[in-house]
Parts: sequence; structure tokens; C-alpha cells
Amino acid sequence: MRKITTATFVSLDGVMQAPGGPEEDPVGGFEFGGWTFHYWDDVGGAFIGETFAKPFALLLGRKTYDIFAAHWPYQKDDPIADRFNAVTKYVATHRPDTLSWQNSQSLGDDVVATLRQLKQEDGPDLLIQGSSELIQTLLANDLIDEISLLTFPLVLGKGKRLFGSGAIPAAFKLNRSQASTTGVIIAIYERAGEIKTGSFAQQQPSEAEIERRRTWK
Repeated sequence: MRKITTATFVSLDGVMQAPGGPEEDPVGGFEFGGWTFHYWDDVGGAFIGETFAKPFALLLGRKTYDIFAAHWPYQKDDPIADRFNAVTKYVATHRPDTLSWQNSQSLGDDVVATLRQLKQEDGPDLLIQGSSELIQTLLANDLIDEISLLTFPLVLGKGKRLFGSGAIPAAFKLNRSQASTTGVIIAIYERAGEIKTGSFAQQQPSEAEIERRRTWK
């Protein structure tokens, strides 16, 4: 069986839009494109290198696909470009006839059903890059098995966020974490069942607390 994984750059307030540059995704008047640039160091580079050294197929939304297809095929002497160009690219798109980047194929009309089937098959894991809209669909359908978060020490205040209102409640387990020299927290989480709740409330609440609960219902 295959897993669906994501390696995502996020700000402290969960924004994932245009981490690589101002030209990447200015939709909605987003003015902070390239917000990861000055935080990059060898620790982050080593993690990305490790991620791309494993067998994987790319899982992309259409906007991220277009960004990648206009960039990676034209890079020379770049090992990441070589990997991205060689691997299979699965794309969520309504325009399958325009997938010109080599080894690209459409996920079809029912993206969720296709991905459920792909997860049951043998093959490399499916790695999401960018693709904020596709990620919302996957989170809403509980299809993501592992999330690698690179959290950067800044607040952007606006932009596309990793966890939108459609994400289902879900528990994750931390498998590994480290900090870069610039304060980026790298954490790998895997899906870990349902959310468990509890209470720190006193067994014998005060009359004031009982009244508070009554008025807050």
C-alpha cells in the first residue's frame, strides 16, 4: 500500500501561500511571496534532500503543476529537477489534455476515488508539494497519512492556509522534530486515529462555575 504524504512550508499562523517567491502565487493580492527565503540554511536543505531521496510520485493541484511545469523542465545540472522530471506526476485537473510535462497524468473526474485506489496499489508514496486547494480536499476526506511541517518564525496575517474550515478533526503523532539555525521547526507527523478529549475541571465545581456553564450553553 502507498501513503499520501506532504512536505509543507507554513508560517506560525498556518499560511502556506507562495513560499518561494513573489511571482509564485500572488492570488488575492498576497504580497509576501518568498517569505521562506531568508530562513533557508543547511538543516532545511538537508531535510528536503532527504525527502526527495526516497522513492515518490508527485501529487499536485493544477496551479502548482503549472508552476512546476514552467520551471523544473528548464533547470540544468539540478538533482531535484532531475527527480521531478523523471517521476510520475498525478494531477488534479479539469484540463487533462494540457498536461505537457513528461510523465504527467490526470487523476480524472473523481479525485478522491482515484486516490483511494492508488493508495491500495503497490508503488512509491504520493508526495504533495504546494497544492493548497488539493490539500483541503485530501484533509476533508482523511486521505493524508503523514504531514511534514516546516514552520517558519513569522506571522503573515493573510493568505492561503494549510488547514481550512473543511479539515476533519484528526489526531497525529509526532515522529521526529528538529530546529534549523534560523528558527524553522521541522516536524513529521503521522495519522494517529481519532481525537481524544478529557477535562481538567474539578469534580465538585463551584456554584459560580455551574452558573458560568449554564449561561455559556
